[in-house]
Amino acid sequence: MIRTAATPRHLWIIAVVTLLWNLMGAFDYLMTQTENVQYLSQFTQEQLDYYHGIPTWFEVFWALAVWGAVVGSILLLLRRSLALPVFAVSFISMVITAVYSYGFSNGYELMGAGGFMFSLAIFVVALFLVLYSRAMAMRGVLG
Repeated sequence: MIRTAATPRHLWIIAVVTLLWNLMGAFDYLMTQTENVQYLSQFTQEQLDYYHGIPTWFEVFWALAVWGAVVGSILLLLRRSLALPVFAVSFISMVITAVYSYGFSNGYELMGAGGFMFSLAIFVVALFLVLYSRAMAMRGVLG
């Protein structure tokens, strides 16, 4: 689709703020995956055992969720319509990891209400980004 609409100011604000938000998730992912001792010291032994025991397929979806969100925000900054499917893959991947964590394992028990509420915030932001990028694509802002 060829861009026909002017880029609204809110796109720049949303793209930059969500890129920073998503980079925090990428930082968490990298520190966890590289087993950074200082970073992991904030977790209980039970939480560490949980992370070390997650299945490989979970790690794949976690990576898709995290890096998809980062790439989606960059694509939004670049005003590319590819942001929508990238955000959608990221969102679906995040939902899969959340369903496993809170529905099929003891993630809630380990992370508590605070961890659950943070996961809920991630869900809301990810859903917003799918809907926002869809709206911007439909308005011709993303090309």
